[in-house]
Amino acid sequence: MDELVEKLIQDGYLKTPLIIEAFKKIDRRDFVIDEFKDCAYINEPLQIGYGQTISQPLTVAFMLELLQPISGEKILDIGSGSGWQTSLLTYCVQPNGKVYAIERIPELVEFGRKNIAKYNFFEKGIVELICGDGSKGYANMVTRPELVEGFDKIICAASAEEIPQEWKKQLKIGGRIVAPVKNSIWLIIKKSHLPAGRRGDDFEEQEFPGFAFVPLV
Repeated sequence: MDELVEKLIQDGYLKTPLIIEAFKKIDRRDFVIDEFKDCAYINEPLQIGYGQTISQPLTVAFMLELLQPISGEKILDIGSGSGWQTSLLTYCVQPNGKVYAIERIPELVEFGRKNIAKYNFFEKGIVELICGDGSKGYANMVTRPELVEGFDKIICAASAEEIPQEWKKQLKIGGRIVAPVKNSIWLIIKKSHLPAGRRGDDFEEQEFPGFAFVPLV
């Protein structure tokens, strides 16, 4: 894992000390299926079953650098799959932040739960794994007082046709969304609420083309 991390640093994909530390502490081998354990440190996506993959390390590094997770934040992780990205995020937001992870495939929810549990994050109360439709964001948000202002960050590991409006609504001012749309990764920053009489909110958007993802369903 250290060799993989050093290569990602040399190639310019990993830059931030906290994210580099998370990559070194959260071992990708703990999140791949037995068939691919020997391939865990190859810079490629790997099948985890049910038509889903554990993402390529380069892609995860690129997206986390855009997201910039920090301690104390509340982050929504959509399409948690193997739980690797969820665990990287949880490492970054500890000890006072929390990651709310959503996965729609029940078998992958259990697979991810087993993998994340290897790091005692559930016992610490800093991660929550939900089986549901992440395209609508966090559906039970209104029942959670700690989320009344929205999420600090939202990240998705599957490609949508466009960024769902629900995600934008559930993001606090100054918050970031990092998510794929078709074959591009988008960074969206919520700048402000628009003045009265104008619909919606003000967003800054930036596109990074040249990636491939499983579809958001």
